[in-house]
Amino acid sequence: MTNDKPIHAKDGPPSDVERIKRESNYLRGTLTKTMDNRLSAGIPDDDNRLMKFHGSYLQDDRDLRTERQRQKLEPAYQFMVRVRVPGGVATPEQWLVIDELARKYGNQTIKLTTRQAFQMHGILKWNMKSSVKRINDALMDTLAACGDVNRNVMCNPNPDQSEVHAEVYEWSRVLSNYLSPRTNAYHEIWLDGEKVVDSKESEEVEPMYGAVYLPRKFKIGIAVPPSNDVDIFSQDLGFIAVLEDDRLQGFNISVGGGMGMTHGDTNTYPQLGRIIGFCKPEQISDVAEKIITIQRDYGNRSERKYARFKYTIDARGLDWLKSELHERLGWELDEARDVHFDHTGDRYGWVKGIKNHWHLTLFIQNGRIQDKDDYQLMTGLREVAKVHTGDFRLTANQNLIIGNVSSQQKKKIVELVEKYGLLDGKQQSALRRNSMACVAFPTCGLAMAESERYLPSLVEKIEALLEQEGLRDEEIVIRMSGCPNGCSRPALSEIGFIGKAPGKYNMYLGAGFAGERLNKLYRESIGEKEILETLQPIIQHYAKERLDGEHFGDFVIRAGYVKAVTSGLDFHD
Repeated sequence: MTNDKPIHAKDGPPSDVERIKRESNYLRGTLTKTMDNRLSAGIPDDDNRLMKFHGSYLQDDRDLRTERQRQKLEPAYQFMVRVRVPGGVATPEQWLVIDELARKYGNQTIKLTTRQAFQMHGILKWNMKSSVKRINDALMDTLAACGDVNRNVMCNPNPDQSEVHAEVYEWSRVLSNYLSPRTNAYHEIWLDGEKVVDSKESEEVEPMYGAVYLPRKFKIGIAVPPSNDVDIFSQDLGFIAVLEDDRLQGFNISVGGGMGMTHGDTNTYPQLGRIIGFCKPEQISDVAEKIITIQRDYGNRSERKYARFKYTIDARGLDWLKSELHERLGWELDEARDVHFDHTGDRYGWVKGIKNHWHLTLFIQNGRIQDKDDYQLMTGLREVAKVHTGDFRLTANQNLIIGNVSSQQKKKIVELVEKYGLLDGKQQSALRRNSMACVAFPTCGLAMAESERYLPSLVEKIEALLEQEGLRDEEIVIRMSGCPNGCSRPALSEIGFIGKAPGKYNMYLGAGFAGERLNKLYRESIGEKEILETLQPIIQHYAKERLDGEHFGDFVIRAGYVKAVTSGLDFHD
């Protein structure tokens, strides 16, 4: 920060993305013409920026870049398509549609994201319209799955609190629908909807977002204590369910969380959300809308790396935010209620809910669903979906719940689970069960290092260190991201890795097991050999001197390896 005016609040000319949005005629741009052009598998950068609002963006296979350049061919362009799943709940019929599209048009895999959405990779330009139409025919959509708008609204899957989950999940659906963009561009381009003659005539086409939408993406999550599986303090806006006698009373409101940063720029940092008050369930749409409009009006539109809501708040203060919010609401939030979180992970295996319904949580390593020679995961889940009459729930930890299985149907599901050897996580070490990685190479253009393809092998080597000390069953949260954007929320892991260069990572230690504390840089730009050499004595120390019930993240702080970080403003100190 500077001494006069916080850098995040400084004025400047709008970024080029602001021009693209303003000139797009509410997200239309030249997308229709561009997507009809068969001369290239790629699209211009301006249109690719707009594609994000439609739930997709252009990528290329980075494994093939050098060879294709040598052959004087354009990059192996392909599209990533992200499907919104409010609250992470999908029907078996919807699952089968995603499975069909991934095999027909994609790269034969499905990615379950850290925001409880479906993601498909490898879709070619000329298959995009058919894919998006098929998704919408199944009563799903890709609108606002990316872009400078509110993203997929997350919600605790709650397999053992089904009655509360049903109520909270409905609020996540309400929010998701209420905060969706209103432009007709999506329907015109992908669903052959009727064109609006001149939608520039009225700002009412986007009554909340306006013609240039938000300065950056905006993320909302709903948590149900004691589970913090949605990492509520990583959200721009978080609603924390307050229960009394197992009944929903309302929500505590958390603001200004976010994981992204930029290497080398200490004015960027991950940040934790801060509690500003309490509202009743029926007030959350009003609260969400007004907070989003504050970010719309005050967020930095000059430097996108300073444009997230956390920086808007840190530049002006929580008192300013609450005053502005209360003025726009016309009423004041109540005092926050007492709540407590005790974990961020999933509960694996079979859990019985209400009405004699059962829920099975499966371990999906890094959220990647695919068939391998020794593990037919994709086929097994397809066969389950064909007979399942309940739902599928995508967790914020990239795992999957086969939900609402009736007692009568459970035997059939168990038979399929056993036939295909589907893993419920209990067969894995505690470290692997608590691991998470972003996609990174070969499809993410921002990746600086491997993540999804590398973390499993690194975990195996760290598992060996833990087993030597009798710690195989010790729950430790470990996460890896290929770049500092932090899609796998590595800043909230007890052991975190953020890619710096091929084979090199910054290693962070000390986040809270329940997601209430950030970690801190411990070693910079190290490879696997140094990672293991660094961790081994710390693990040995932990095994010998940890207190009863003391988590790894708490121990490394008590033992002096790193300082506790409860605010992103202290992340780089």
